[in-house]
Amino acid sequence: MTIKLRAQENTSDTTTIYRIETNDGNEYIGIITSRNAENIVLKTIRLGEITLRVVDIIRIETVLKDRIKNNLLWFDNVQATRYFFQPNGYGLKKGEAYYQNIWVVFNQVSYGFTDHFSLGIGTIPTFLFSGSAEGLPFWLTPKLSMPLVDDRVNIGVGVFYANILGGDTEGTGIAYALSTFGNRDKNLTIGIGYGFSGGELGQLPAITFSTMIRTGQRGYFISENYFITSASETVALVSLGGRRIIKRAGLDFGLFVPYSSDQTIFFAIPWLGLTFRLDKKKN
Repeated sequence: MTIKLRAQENTSDTTTIYRIETNDGNEYIGIITSRNAENIVLKTIRLGEITLRVVDIIRIETVLKDRIKNNLLWFDNVQATRYFFQPNGYGLKKGEAYYQNIWVVFNQVSYGFTDHFSLGIGTIPTFLFSGSAEGLPFWLTPKLSMPLVDDRVNIGVGVFYANILGGDTEGTGIAYALSTFGNRDKNLTIGIGYGFSGGELGQLPAITFSTMIRTGQRGYFISENYFITSASETVALVSLGGRRIIKRAGLDFGLFVPYSSDQTIFFAIPWLGLTFRLDKKKN
């Protein structure tokens, strides 16, 4: 990758913080004090002023000042709009996109068409085994999001719709509304959803309580929980786990525990997912 710089000599930027990645795998954070067509002089906190050759640079990204804590870069959450799978009230910004893979077989790509509307398309690639796309399961996840108070209160409404390609069913899914309290690094979401199938809406709502809390430079604690209660039975799905940020990717891990009021056996279902950011920052 070639980094294009202005031809003007000795230009500097003493206010913007940059993250620069070189082709030997190193990363540097600092302020550009001088740059020309051949070299960039970067003032870093730990190394002082260093000179980087332009031909060795593969990526330059601006860094928000609030992402620098204790002289370390706190990496962006690559999937701040979701917990393990449940969405929250935040939306993808226009042009943002990511790919999510869960246990290899579940795949979804999401894209922000505007700052308030995003759409995800997911599938299980059964055609790799059958050789035909007919009978392919797929799902769509359109979502509208709106901030009520910036970085404090966001609301969202959306649908999870699933069907089988070439099938003769009307599909199934859930329509939901939710409120998220907090910022993208630390928040709590309360939501309600109604399932539907064959054109009919379910009678009992599912209530969700989920949270995401940043624990450090690269880590998050995540809990995603669902509850359905009737006069005779309570059904729940609760989870505990986390997310590890690895540059432009996120590794999700945790355990989901199903529960019902007449359950006699306790067991947990492991969760493992990877999310990769697809869009590129423009500087």
